[in-house]
Amino acid sequence: MNWLLLIIGGLFEVGFATCLGKAKESTGMTATLWLSGFLVCLTISMVLLYKATQTLPIGTAYAVWTGIGAVGTVLVGIFVFKEPADFWRIFFITTLISSIIGLKFVSSH
Repeated sequence: MNWLLLIIGGLFEVGFATCLGKAKESTGMTATLWLSGFLVCLTISMVLLYKATQTLPIGTAYAVWTGIGAVGTVLVGIFVFKEPADFWRIFFITTLISSIIGLKFVSSH
């Protein structure tokens, strides 16, 4: 169950990073709404990370949470913000995903 909370928390991390990117592109009330979304996603993400670390090792949980956020944010950058998807970006994102999966398998929980 805590792995599921951790994954959902990582997805909310992607949400808060995406909201920051959209707020940067916006002005006025639209930017304020994106920043509100950032705060909501940030809060949910942190609470879920906290709950997951009640039973999972902090080092593993934090690395997985950050990794999910990093991979998801890069993918949002590529698909939403039209950032480049060159070979090296895809290569290193793939190695990061492999590392996250590896941490899950070697965790004692």
